[in-house]
Amino acid sequence: MAKQLDYHSIRAIFARFQAAEPEPKGELDHVNAYTLVVAVALSAQATDKGVNKATRGLFAVADTPQKMLDLGLDGVTEHIKTIGLYRQKAKNVIKMSQILVDDFGGEVPNSRAALQSLPGVGRKTANVVLNMWWGQPAQAVDTHIFRFGNRSGVAPGRDVDAVERAIEDHIPADFQLHAHHWMILHGRYICVARNPKCGVCLIRDLCLYEEKTL
Repeated sequence: MAKQLDYHSIRAIFARFQAAEPEPKGELDHVNAYTLVVAVALSAQATDKGVNKATRGLFAVADTPQKMLDLGLDGVTEHIKTIGLYRQKAKNVIKMSQILVDDFGGEVPNSRAALQSLPGVGRKTANVVLNMWWGQPAQAVDTHIFRFGNRSGVAPGRDVDAVERAIEDHIPADFQLHAHHWMILHGRYICVARNPKCGVCLIRDLCLYEEKTL
């Protein structure tokens, strides 16, 4: 398994991320907590750009659970058919919306357990919503964070749960709120899967990755 960076190196890394992008934002379009939950759930095995393209029309007509139910399964399916696994995702959106109306008064809950009780919402989706909407320092580990955490030594782990724990254990508390956005953006645009852009990486000198590119 990848080596773990020391505390001072990790602090230096996140200080640089913060200086470069003080208020990092997620790239999924949304207008409220409900549309954020739907967008994140739809983003599984799909790109943010692809989801945004599909939800632009969807959220224009259905930005609450009740409006989504009024649109119906066929209507939701038609809007998101360009996204992978769209049929199952459409069913989940309808089921999720029904539960929110029936059990939560049409409001999105702000607890991880309640969020994870919704169809199509796993731990990662719940953590994204808790972080982006409720301002909680929850860490949603996706493929970009998993890759970056292990390569750099910031948060090594054999699986996503181990990486999540490593983030919580090793990243200083004052960087926890924005940590997952900084890591996602860095993994998406710099520390990419093939031919990482080490030559323009602002933490190149601190990273433990042994196969750095020029």
